[in-house]
Amino acid sequence: MTADPATPPVRATQRLVDQMGWAFRRPSLTILEIAWRWIFGIPLLAICWHQGTKILAALPPDSTGMKDLDTQNPWVAAVQLADVWGRYASLVAHVLAWLIPAASAAWIVLSGLGRSLVLKRLEPQVRFRPLAMMALQAGWLIILGLVFSGWLHSIQWVASTHISSTGEADLIGYSIWAIFLSLGFFTLWALVSWPFAVAPMLLLLEERGALSAFGGSFRLGRTFNSKLMEVNLVMGIVKLALIVLAMVFSAAPLPFSDELGPDSMHFVFAGATIFYLVASDYFHVVHLKSFVEFWRTFRSERIETINPS
Repeated sequence: MTADPATPPVRATQRLVDQMGWAFRRPSLTILEIAWRWIFGIPLLAICWHQGTKILAALPPDSTGMKDLDTQNPWVAAVQLADVWGRYASLVAHVLAWLIPAASAAWIVLSGLGRSLVLKRLEPQVRFRPLAMMALQAGWLIILGLVFSGWLHSIQWVASTHISSTGEADLIGYSIWAIFLSLGFFTLWALVSWPFAVAPMLLLLEERGALSAFGGSFRLGRTFNSKLMEVNLVMGIVKLALIVLAMVFSAAPLPFSDELGPDSMHFVFAGATIFYLVASDYFHVVHLKSFVEFWRTFRSERIETINPS
């Protein structure tokens, strides 16, 4: 199917609503997406919890001043937290030195397998090529690391210029900059990550190599690229909306915490977190389905003409 020039153009967001309904009627795809992500995430959280417990045992909070935080004065508490973090920084860095490479390798393998399985279920005719998919996922992870590193360095700059132990902390200025930079880098990620989102589709649907698929994602034509970027940006906005919604769900019972009991809030927080993760995985499936449908509209007939069966 190709775009009919006589037909009024359809915005990518209009197609997105259709794909949401399509994915909702096929829960097995979302379950598959949840499965491979949680197979990675649950062991990683368990390792982080274990290592965090070891760090706290080696350097108890009582000895760092964590329990002496001035909760009535956020300006003082901010400086105290910086001092506490300075005591834990070397221990955390020692763990991250081996945890980040190990977690990255596990993510590349599991995401390559998982994304291949999801796309194979979306399009049963494609070949199962997990190794090539792993190469693309490694590139995606590198770009994510660069964007995250840029955000982290920018937040460190804001902290160093607005919070210090020698003067009064400017928490309002810090908060404004932190929100502005966080939203800015989140939008930047949505704009620069779409080639890695569309490359797996080209890899499987057009029988390309990993490098060819990534390079081809920049040469899809202005109309196709604009649709992909629009969908990617909308998905970024949806992620932000899900985070806000999860925060609302977790905060709504707070006025009734005395009646419900303190332990009940743990279940509320866990439920809000699970809601966000499941909804996020569902929208990942919607994302992939939207890209596949746009490929059918703008590329499938052209590829069949170039490579007739």
